Amino acid sequence: MTISELSIRRPVFATVLSLLLLIVGIMAALRLPIREYPDIQQPAVSVNVTYRGANAAVIETRITQLIENEVAGLEGVDKVISRSRDERATIDVLFTPSRDIDSAANDVRDRVTRVIRRLPDEADPPQVEKVDSGADPVLFVILSSNRRNALELTDYAERYLVDRLGAVPGVASVFINGARRYAMRIWLDRGAMAARGITVNDIENALRSENIELPAGRIESRQREFTLRTDTSMRSEEEFRNLVVGRGRDGYLVRLGEVAQVQLAAENQRGGSATESGPALLMPVTPLSTANVLEVADAVKREMALIREGLPEDISFEVNIDNSVFIRESMRKVMMVLGETGVIVLVVIFLFLGTVRATLIPAATIPVSIMAATIVMAALGYSINTLTLLGAVLAIGLVVDDAIVVLENIVRRIELKEPPLLAAINGSREIGFAVIATTMVLVAVFLPISYLEGNVGRLFSEFGVSIAAAVAFSAMVALTLTPMMTSKLFSRGIHRGRIANAVDRIFRSITDGYREALRWTLSGVRPVVVLSLAGVVAAAAILLMVVGWPWQGMRLPTELAPREDRGRVQVIVQAPEGSSFEYTERQLERVAEIAYEEVLRGNATRVIRRTGSWQNQASVSTGMVFMPLKPWGERPDTAEQIVARLQKRTADIPGARVVPRSPGGLGGSGKPVQLVLQGPEYRAVADVAEKVMAVASQHPGLANLEMDYEERQPQLRVDVDRNRAADLGVSVTAVARALETMLGSRVVTTFLMGGDEYNVVLQARDDQRASVGDLDNIYVRSERSGELVPLASVVRIQETGAASELRRFNRLRSVTVSANLNPGFALGEALEYLEQVVREQQGDVPIQIEYDGESRELKRSSSGLMLTFAFAMLIVYLVLAAQFESFVHPLVILAAVPMALTGALFGLWLFGSSINIFSQIGAVMLIGIASKNGILIVEFANQLRDRGMEFLEATIEAAVTRLRPVAMTTLATAAGAVPLAIATGAGAESRQSIGATVLFGSLFAVVLTLFVVPALYAKIARNTRSPQYLSRLIDRLRGAEGGQPAPAQAPGPAA
Repeated sequence: MTISELSIRRPVFATVLSLLLLIVGIMAALRLPIREYPDIQQPAVSVNVTYRGANAAVIETRITQLIENEVAGLEGVDKVISRSRDERATIDVLFTPSRDIDSAANDVRDRVTRVIRRLPDEADPPQVEKVDSGADPVLFVILSSNRRNALELTDYAERYLVDRLGAVPGVASVFINGARRYAMRIWLDRGAMAARGITVNDIENALRSENIELPAGRIESRQREFTLRTDTSMRSEEEFRNLVVGRGRDGYLVRLGEVAQVQLAAENQRGGSATESGPALLMPVTPLSTANVLEVADAVKREMALIREGLPEDISFEVNIDNSVFIRESMRKVMMVLGETGVIVLVVIFLFLGTVRATLIPAATIPVSIMAATIVMAALGYSINTLTLLGAVLAIGLVVDDAIVVLENIVRRIELKEPPLLAAINGSREIGFAVIATTMVLVAVFLPISYLEGNVGRLFSEFGVSIAAAVAFSAMVALTLTPMMTSKLFSRGIHRGRIANAVDRIFRSITDGYREALRWTLSGVRPVVVLSLAGVVAAAAILLMVVGWPWQGMRLPTELAPREDRGRVQVIVQAPEGSSFEYTERQLERVAEIAYEEVLRGNATRVIRRTGSWQNQASVSTGMVFMPLKPWGERPDTAEQIVARLQKRTADIPGARVVPRSPGGLGGSGKPVQLVLQGPEYRAVADVAEKVMAVASQHPGLANLEMDYEERQPQLRVDVDRNRAADLGVSVTAVARALETMLGSRVVTTFLMGGDEYNVVLQARDDQRASVGDLDNIYVRSERSGELVPLASVVRIQETGAASELRRFNRLRSVTVSANLNPGFALGEALEYLEQVVREQQGDVPIQIEYDGESRELKRSSSGLMLTFAFAMLIVYLVLAAQFESFVHPLVILAAVPMALTGALFGLWLFGSSINIFSQIGAVMLIGIASKNGILIVEFANQLRDRGMEFLEATIEAAVTRLRPVAMTTLATAAGAVPLAIATGAGAESRQSIGATVLFGSLFAVVLTLFVVPALYAKIARNTRSPQYLSRLIDRLRGAEGGQPAPAQAPGPAA
């Protein structure tokens, strides 16, 4: 007894089974977290080492290389990226997704411990920390005031806002961009210090020894006990001014206020952010990776509303950039598409079956299968996100297919006057093998997607598994609930209305025409002509649209993911290396004025500017301008149009490189083009990079070309005359410490104010560190005589140019050439062009090419998806071979796949889309969708041959009989993709890619399958047998042993 017959005999059992799946699925769905994309955080560990006084070259050779060589051999390392700057080395170790971050961090700490003894003694101990490499803020909160300055705003935010927002459930961190924290700034006057015989070291020692708070024991008596505390810490400007820092030559006590200006001011005066109305702070709120992003955003907004009730009147506290809006809008659009798809699919089914009762049967499959898939998602720790919802949209067209096939076969038997109960049993048994075969094929197609490498693999594992689970449950529902409902709803026969009869007449005419066309096609040599023509069409489409031969005009562009309008634009402003903070600020103000025009146009809500970059907030030669845009329906221009206009308006700004861009989704926030050139020496690699940039700057598709190695940072190299210093009793350490404190800034101690701890910072006055000549009046004390020695007598100063940062990629010295893409140009063709330019320009320099960022993901995903496509084809072939007990039948079934790919390429070209991960995933899906139709035809042709029908007649009859279910399932799948292909709003670009692929691929596949599959079957499957042939033969032989006649001859060989 089959499961279908059991369900028909026990209808309550079949109903309860489906209801249980539905109820448990709803419970699982309510517990799933909601995010924009699956969690794609890459385990990363960062190692930071400080080596004061060392330049970037020394850091690279004596620290960076040693640590890199030690950690590179760890298990699961994906890439190692290092940056060597003056006095600091940063080594980022990124691991494969399967690596546990805690064990990875422990392994890195262990390896770093081994190398510590080989590092310079003067270097600080390495700091190892885990890095949240993939976390994106969900909200950017802005704090501004019309009366307070950045210093007061920062203090208010740290005292009253950061902790409250950080305590909201689901929030991982709250950071303040543009912060200016209070500090006790001590501006040293070198002239006054020299006149009184005071050195930098004297002041540092006085501050450390006099500004302390220590326990002093306790006093005990029989009745009471007191704890003693020695409080000599300083808390005010006056107390610091009165600090004794030494004695003059005549014994006079020298106080700090006599040799320095003491002021409560900002610790960092070389940064900040502002809006068009005044200073402001930008506070990114980052959620936990496991949190529901939308719930976190709503909770933070509720907390902000409570905070605003107690804010001073002059302070404004608002959400500046809300990434949850894009996520929410994108998911709302997908949910709308989900509903539209369901309606369209049911309309298609109704048109073919003609009755509401018949339409309700496959309609019941949709909620049960989709909700049952959430059980698997919950068990695997998945989330409800854009990709799983996209999978649900596509699954609607797939999950109804099995129900349609079973229903159509039962209805056909009822129309042939078979009793409805027997028709349900026999019809489901007759089609059961085909249902199981198509389900296994679809599951076999989607599961390999889960094994893709890198971020793309993690992104689409949830997509593939969710669809595979929905399809698997749909097969179970189709073989249990569908036969039972059909036997109940049609127990009194089928009563068709006028619409159904009209559709029947039309389809009967189509069927008659198809029968004659197919009979003509399968006669003589015409099958060979049909197959050859189909092969030529598929090959021509691939050559023209993928390879671009012989005409590049129709070649489809390739990229990682379509560029999306995410509701914000940012402009990066890069001033020349060595530019002052004031110079960069002036450039930022000019760009902000131009950007403010978009506010006046009604595109943006406000303009915010800030110095520093995301990677290096201390950089004073870099700045950024942010523009949060109005909602999609409330502004006249798209983000790309705004970027294009800003590129034209800012192109003529002298003295700065201005790069407007719209941050992407999957591509991240960096430039899409990131070509990493590796070689033995920085200068040699940089020379090649400069030649590549000179040539590539002529390419119309590349914009804002730059490389990360430039020997343009002006430096003053201080060479210590060691012999002279030794003669005078001056140590090299004293020289370096004096320079660091006077010309840089040095935190020497802390003080308390209002219950919080702040730094005490030493630095020379601004007017005494403005030129090279200011070095002449800095003094150090001789350890031998105690006299002051001018630095000019022991050092030589030389002005040079040097690279501000030296980078390494996977343990090799590297220079990265990066660029943005102009509208109409894709990442794939840009990388191909640059690779060709590198080969032409490298000469004798041994250059290796690597990729980073979006370019790396594109290269990895392209090769990975090609392998996945090949593996999916192989797995499907083997699954079909096992099911059909033949190595020939799978070839016939899979012949429809090239036709489907031809349609997919045409659809992408027609919609102006690209070959990206979404369209490539759709192409992998087409393997299962196209194979499904072939299975229906081949499986029924085998059944007819087993019943004794002549081979050619069986082929024609199978194709004609299965025309209706093939058309119904294909149109249902295509109809499900229509809302995706014509999507609008947030995230529409990605939905359009996969929608166009599935829509045109499935339509092309069905049109050509109806002729190609029968033609190929007629040519190569004549000598094959059905999977049940040997079983039936064995049964007949056993029957012959029991007295029944044996077959006249043995069967022919099965292919």
